[in-house]
Order: sequence, then structure tokens, then C-alpha cells
Amino acid sequence: MINDQLILQAAMEVLSGDFSAPLDVIADRAGINRRTLYRRYKDRDQLILACKKEVMLICKAAMNLAYNSDLQPLKQLERMLYAGIDCNYKFAFLNNLQQREQPKLFSDHDKDDLNNNVKVKWRELIIALQKEGVINNDITVHWVFFLFDGMISTTIIAMESGDVDINDIKPYAWHSFARSIGIIL
Repeated sequence: MINDQLILQAAMEVLSGDFSAPLDVIADRAGINRRTLYRRYKDRDQLILACKKEVMLICKAAMNLAYNSDLQPLKQLERMLYAGIDCNYKFAFLNNLQQREQPKLFSDHDKDDLNNNVKVKWRELIIALQKEGVINNDITVHWVFFLFDGMISTTIIAMESGDVDINDIKPYAWHSFARSIGIIL
């Protein structure tokens, strides 16, 4: 029996690396034929929309859990970085999707929901840490976000390459990100 989770996972894995990959590649990764894929999802947009919903639930929950895991803002930020890394290809998929700004796939409600729950908390952490002098005030919150996002993407690439010991990945990512925004460790 074909499992929708298996199809969605295969789609996210494939599309996180190559957003324009044909559906045949996704079907192959899921171990099904293209006809079976089309029985479940009438077209590419419906499949991508299903993936987006799944990813937003998973990554948002991980980020919120990380945020709520500590009261210390610096620890919250570190754990949110790790949560993004743990989302792995799901984060990369969502990032690729958002960069393409496909309005029919991202409604205003989706953006508001994501922003109100995760990005606002993250932004408030950055502002609080800047007020405390922990993060360099010369760097805008938006720039810090791009660095954060880029560090997660870079870490995912490093993990996939196999060139960096898996036990060193998160400490390297945190050290690199923290230093890039002026945090003295």
C-alpha cells in the first residue's frame, strides 16, 4: 500500500535539491510509478502544496519547541538554529519554495501564520540580544535572518557531502553563525 507520507518525503527530498525536477524523479524516489503519483495528486502544484503544509507543520513545531526549551535568549537562538538544521531537507524545500514566491502556493494566511508563530519570536530574540549588546547593532535584523537561513542551508549541504563529521556539524554551525553576528563565545 502506498503511503502519502512516503510520497511527500520523496517529493521534499527531490525538490529541496532541484525544484524543477520532473515528477518521474519524485515517483522513482517514492518507489511508485507516475500514474500512481497522479492518482494521489492531480498535478505538481497540488503535490507541492501538500508538501508545503507538511513542512510548515513539522518545522514550525520544531522551531517553537526550540524557542520554548529555555528562557535564555542566546540558548533559544542556538536551539532554533539546531531545529532548522534538524528539519534538514524539509527546511531546504520550504526555503526553495519561498524563494520562488509562488503566490498561488503561499497564501497571505500561510505567511501570517508562519510569521506570527516563528519569525516574530525569532525577530524578538534578535532585537533583545542586540539591546543587550550580545549581537552587533550594526547588523540589521533582516541581515541576521539571511545569515541564519544561509547557515542552515550551508549546514545541510555539509551534512549531505559527508565531508564533515556529523558530531561536529551543529557546533560548527553555531560557532560560525554566532561569530558572524558578533557574538563572543
